[in-house]
Amino acid sequence: MKKQTDNSIVFFGTSEFAVPALNLLVREGYRVILVVTPPDEPAGRSRVLQPSPIKIAAQALGLTVAQPPNLNQELGIMNYELGVVCAYGKLIPKKLLDIPKYGTLNIHPSLLPKYRGASPIQAAILGGDKETGVSIMKLDAKMDHGPIVVQETIKIDPEETAVELNRRLAEVGAKLLIKIIPQYLNGENKSEKQDDAKATYTKILNREDGKINWTRSADEIYNQWRALQPWPGVYCESRIRNQELRIKFLKLRPGEKTKQEPGEFIILDKKRLAIACAKNQSIEILELQPEGKKPLTAEQFINGYLKN
Repeated sequence: MKKQTDNSIVFFGTSEFAVPALNLLVREGYRVILVVTPPDEPAGRSRVLQPSPIKIAAQALGLTVAQPPNLNQELGIMNYELGVVCAYGKLIPKKLLDIPKYGTLNIHPSLLPKYRGASPIQAAILGGDKETGVSIMKLDAKMDHGPIVVQETIKIDPEETAVELNRRLAEVGAKLLIKIIPQYLNGENKSEKQDDAKATYTKILNREDGKINWTRSADEIYNQWRALQPWPGVYCESRIRNQELRIKFLKLRPGEKTKQEPGEFIILDKKRLAIACAKNQSIEILELQPEGKKPLTAEQFINGYLKN
């Protein structure tokens, strides 16, 4: 009798988020016959080609890797039994969805139908949500639209950044996948159609999303900083000593009450720095970086830019 782990799996993934799922599939004995990930891309100032985290993980596991520029190209496989998609970053075309006997499962880091799309983890933090989770769904031709196979909810720590939440959700998703596959392959799982009327969508992030509006509350700005780590980060443009500065804020936290106008710098105890925001609130700045300069502590910035 054929064991469930004998079913052939093709895994589609790109980012670090997908690595725990691939590792756990292999560790649990599942037969991953191919890992599909985008071509290597230039990175850093030297623009040297860099492999995706999934390619690095797959090669370490001794798995075969395919890197098609797009999925309309042939992958060199005519048949497999289950597809698994995790943070691949592109829609899977219908011709591939039609191949596997059991369809294709997708690990998505939100409680669908909430936060479909490219940045669900960031959206949950930006929205000040107290909880989020992982959905495993059966893919169809539309984005994050297919029936939900299983979900798991987790609490969001009020100081947790997107980096930390991403790491936790990746582990939750990997374990949930391994838990549900046997039931799913045996037909014991009842998938649930998503309520499209409740669907919300997230966007691809860009640098401008990191620009701080100081007329927002301290909680909103703090959530923006938490959500946009490590990229694009948060910044503002400020005029200091008749010079326009673009300043990136590397570490910050909600500060004390103030009567200053939003956007004004506040020096506290000669070595602590805050910036006023809405509702008589402030954001305390712990580490910052003027464009083109090295990172500075609050005290270094005060001494170099704010003292007469």
